[in-house]
Amino acid sequence: MFKGTNASAGIGIGKAAIIKEVEMVIRPDKVASVETEVTRFRGALADTVAQTKALADDLATKVGEKEAEIMNGHLMLLADPMLTGEIEEAIKRESVCSEYAIETTCSTYADVFAAMDDELMQQRATDMRDIKTRMQQVLQGIKPVDIASLPEGSIIVAKDLTPSMTAGINPANVTGIVTELGGKTSHSAILARALEIPAVVAVSNVMDKIEEGDSIVLDGGEGIVIVKPTEAEMNEYTAKRDQFLQEKKDLERFKGVPTVTKDGVHIELVANIGNPDDLAKVLEYDGEGVGLFRTEFLFMDRTSMPTEEEQFEAYKKVAEGLSGKPVIIRTLDIGGDKEIPYMGLAKDENPFLGYRAIRLCLDRKEDIYRPQLRALLRASAFGGIKIMIPMITCIDEIREAKALIEDIKNELDRKDIPYNKNIQIGIMVETAAASLMADVFAKEVDFFSIGTNDLTQYTMSVDRGNDKISYLYSTFNPAVLRSIRNIIKCGREAGIMVGMCGEAASDPLMIPLLLAFGLNEFSMSASAILKSRKMITGYSSEELQAVADEAMSFVTAKEVESYMKEFVNKK
Repeated sequence: MFKGTNASAGIGIGKAAIIKEVEMVIRPDKVASVETEVTRFRGALADTVAQTKALADDLATKVGEKEAEIMNGHLMLLADPMLTGEIEEAIKRESVCSEYAIETTCSTYADVFAAMDDELMQQRATDMRDIKTRMQQVLQGIKPVDIASLPEGSIIVAKDLTPSMTAGINPANVTGIVTELGGKTSHSAILARALEIPAVVAVSNVMDKIEEGDSIVLDGGEGIVIVKPTEAEMNEYTAKRDQFLQEKKDLERFKGVPTVTKDGVHIELVANIGNPDDLAKVLEYDGEGVGLFRTEFLFMDRTSMPTEEEQFEAYKKVAEGLSGKPVIIRTLDIGGDKEIPYMGLAKDENPFLGYRAIRLCLDRKEDIYRPQLRALLRASAFGGIKIMIPMITCIDEIREAKALIEDIKNELDRKDIPYNKNIQIGIMVETAAASLMADVFAKEVDFFSIGTNDLTQYTMSVDRGNDKISYLYSTFNPAVLRSIRNIIKCGREAGIMVGMCGEAASDPLMIPLLLAFGLNEFSMSASAILKSRKMITGYSSEELQAVADEAMSFVTAKEVESYMKEFVNKK
């Protein structure tokens, strides 16, 4: 039995299909004509774009537009004139072959992305290396690995799966994925979850331990891989797979069911989205609205700032698509950790504590913040839009933002442009400062949304991307739980809605605690909604008070988590 990282839930049973890419030798070979070589590069670029477009279209058909955005991100990189221009310049300057110019240029970009603190930017490093390899394969006449034609019942075993390789998987034939590298947030893991293929990643030296055709059982929920399982193990995991599939099927009956606890407490169960195309999944899983629309994705993977009109259309599309249901839209949460050349952001030494989010927006009102707020206000005439402001640490910031919103309202009134005059304005509570001042902020805003990912990071002073100290990053730490409980208490006492849009909102071990604390709204990945609704409707908020009291009596994260696991498993 081998242990790895649980990247995509489910039980996979099948035969190992070892995936190895053809190794390429890239040398700085000189060329006789740089003009001919540039033409050769442009031809390979066009072929790679065509391949990528076909993958994106296929992915959109198989699982949806949201997942296709990963491959569309590759198209944006391939269309970046700065990147392609530097490759062509390297060919001309050094009189080298296209393969080598691509190698040096793309690797430089990938190294820059990989060194960033932001997980999203680190994924850009993987994307950059992926398109580098594919362009080089086209130039050398090497066919990419044909994952699409694997036989039925295959479990892919690879050192790593690039996003383009994962996008080519036929989910009817692949029952599992095992890799040596990767993590939960890697694009290949995201695609595995979208394709609903069980996956375990980061299994050390797995390529040396498994041979082609070996029988394999994997548990994507627990991160377990069993090679050559015994008859008893095979029977055990076959039963687990059948149970998993049955439970998934049973969740369908929770569509259209109100999210109400056994003692009559109504809970708002909503979804996190990154762009308007994600709306289809929210409706598919019967989300009751949107609790977090991350607007930064509208600003990324492009060469210029989105216009007010572009933003207005995106916000309007979501508002209309949800027919009056709540849509909480977070204003731009971006900083020096994001590589967005057109914004001219200097590299921050410590981007998570630097010039970002509300700090950046208030400093750049005219070119960034005012157009976004105008677009949001205009779109509010078409549905239940609420404005959420991130990274708040002091009262002056929210007051300045509210004053700017009032100024824009007056401007819209003068021009007879419709908007929701009673639009709600809230904050994302994700810093220790906001948590400690929650009682004060609750009197200034219409709602709270707790961002547990950053709240945990800031409360525990731990970089969540640093593996060496990852043991400290736990929302179950009593310090974080006390903070969450205090935020909810302050919000409820002030009579405002308190929601949560961090990963903890869909954690089965955390849900009972959040219900006991009095959380009003849970926002999560759309695919987690039905499972969370099943849990919530099976609890009585009042009965959970004793559970929460007991959990809060422990002094370590491990004790709390163990207690909650025992409680949930008994349920």
